[in-house]
Order: sequence, then C-alpha cells, then structure tokens
Amino acid sequence: MKQILLIVGIVLVIAGCKTSPTGRTQIALYSDQKMNEMGSASFEQMKKEQTIEDDPVTNAYVKCIANHLIAELPSNYANQQWEVVVFKESSANAFALPGGKIGVHTGLLKVAKNQHQLAAVMGHEVGHVIAEHSNERVSQNSLLQFGLQASSTALQMGNVEYRNAIMQGLGLGAQYGVALPFGRTHESEADVIGLELMAKAGFEPEGSVALWENMEAASSGNRPPEFMSTHPAPQSRIDNLSSKMGGASQLKRAAWQLGKKPQCM
Repeated sequence: MKQILLIVGIVLVIAGCKTSPTGRTQIALYSDQKMNEMGSASFEQMKKEQTIEDDPVTNAYVKCIANHLIAELPSNYANQQWEVVVFKESSANAFALPGGKIGVHTGLLKVAKNQHQLAAVMGHEVGHVIAEHSNERVSQNSLLQFGLQASSTALQMGNVEYRNAIMQGLGLGAQYGVALPFGRTHESEADVIGLELMAKAGFEPEGSVALWENMEAASSGNRPPEFMSTHPAPQSRIDNLSSKMGGASQLKRAAWQLGKKPQCM
C-alpha cells in the first residue's frame, strides 16, 4: 500500500510540473479551465456578499490603472475579458483571481497615495494570476494532504508507537516547512512580476517601494515573526524590490519612449 501511494504521488508531481514566469519549477495539477471556473465563482460570490463602490470617479481611476497593466500581460491573459470591481471595504487590500477578475478595496486608496503605488499593488495581484499561484497552492494543499494520509496509513499498518504525536509533528512540519515558505515565495515572486508589469506599462517603479513604506507606517506593528507568516516582512519586500529597481527603471524608460505614460489621476 505504501509503495502504491508513493508511485501515485510521483506520477501526480511529474504530470503537474510547470515553470513560473521567473523560471521557478512549480506544481500545477489543475487545468486553466478549472481554475478560471473556481475564480469566477468566487468573484460572483464576493459581489453578492460585499458592497460595491458606485462612485464613477473612483471606478474610472482604478479601471484606468487596470487597463494599462492588462495591456502588458502575455497575450493569453491580455485577450481575456477582465472584470474590475471596487469594493467598499476599509481594509487596505486588493486581489486578482483566475478567470480575469480584479478586486480593489476602497481602504487601499488611503494607503496607495497615487497611481504608481496603486499600480504596484494591482500589478502584484495580477502577477499571482499569471504565475498560476492559485493553481500551485491548491495543488500543494492536495499533495500535502495526500502525503499526510500516506504517512498515517504507513504508521497505522506498522502499528508505530506514538503515531498521533508523530502525525501532529508532520502536520506542523508541513505548515512551517512547506506551506508558509511556499506562501512567502509566491509573494516575493508576485512582487517582482508586478514591478516589471507596472514598469512596462509606464508607471514609476519607485512607487512599489513607497507603497510598502506606507503599508509599514499604517500597520499596527503586531506581526508574527517572518518564519511564521505567509507574507515576507515589509522591509524584506522593500529590499527585494529595491534590488530590482535598475532593471525596472529601464523598462519604464522604454515604455515612455513608446508613449506609454499613464495619466490615471
């Protein structure tokens, strides 16, 4: 039984191997169609449960930024019919879902002070989509559950002493050793993709650093240690973005030469 489970797990991993936009090997077990269906269904549910901002100026501003970013996506994403919704929600947050869905909370507009800073957040969120992070996280969760189930079966068949304690340890190990670092990898990767995307669209890449400085200032400071968080610490993000600023500035200058200079004020 243990060998059968191992073989099935290996086959699943090999079948689902892909490469992210930054060259990182990733596991994506689900089809684009399935992920798009899941993303669209989730977005429809959000629109039913949350209040939608109806101010035309706010909506035009957010959609203007989104349109500039979408124009720089790979063709299979740029040609999608994207839907952008502003939600009346006080949290400084935004998200993007498979299926061409972007949501922005009005609370974010108090932290992202201008179009460049908001483009950094929205570019980051769209970066999650084009890097297939949702697929990877769902696939990761499936494989973790498969692995824990296989371990439990093997321990049970072998009548291993302290089985429950060992399984609890495996669960914690999966959380802190795999799931959380995986989340931080996704966030850092989306930061880089979003930085390049906003620069290609003609936004000021320095806005990404300013945004995270604002986020840090607006936070309560009550954060768990980075190794226990799914998100890198703000300073880690600032350092990572700053290290990529030279290349991003070149992309922005090239965009300006092509007349790409967004005016979404």
